[in-house]
Amino acid sequence: MPLLFKIISYYIPLLLSITVHEFSHGWASYKLGDDTAYRMGRLTLNPLAHIDIIGTVIMPIMGIMTGLPFFGWAKPVPFNPLFFHNKISMRRGIMLTALAGPLSNLVFAILMMLSGKFLLTFVSNTDSGIFRGLFLLIVNTMQVNIGLFLFNLLPVPPLDGSKILYGIIPQSKMYVIEFLEKYSFFLFIGIILFAGDIIGPAFLGMTRFFFSLMGIYL
Repeated sequence: MPLLFKIISYYIPLLLSITVHEFSHGWASYKLGDDTAYRMGRLTLNPLAHIDIIGTVIMPIMGIMTGLPFFGWAKPVPFNPLFFHNKISMRRGIMLTALAGPLSNLVFAILMMLSGKFLLTFVSNTDSGIFRGLFLLIVNTMQVNIGLFLFNLLPVPPLDGSKILYGIIPQSKMYVIEFLEKYSFFLFIGIILFAGDIIGPAFLGMTRFFFSLMGIYL
């Protein structure tokens, strides 16, 4: 596969997916009364506002060019729970803001699945290069979003799952959060090294299910 085509078919899905993810954090926080993301120019779907040089540019492109694991991230959208309106607790607001990111990736994946099903249903010439390229872009975007959805739900700081856990765990069990925060660096490194083993089965299961909804059975 030509390098330029690999960059387009893998990098663009990642860039779009992490942009939607970070925008959704900012949007959820804004709806809860915090305008921090808006004031800092981060409440936007413009990918340039969310780019992290290492996580959004260097790491993904290196992965594509070298065949190493494909991985990347964006600049986290800032939020301030002190600005949440008084109709919701800070813990609940933090949880909802964190949850918005993975949920946006799940919705994005569903939209890509529906787009793929539409193409397979209504496009007659499925052997054309244009169809194959577009379908590959759709499938890659779907898979990237499934991966982001599952990965970010892991309850280890700084992932969204840790903030979601913070919002639902009983006060009497807060020592679990303290443990995760204390050893977050080592836990996160472990997750990076063994991500395939941790979320691999769920990723394969969700991917096969989405493909089956498109009429493709693996």
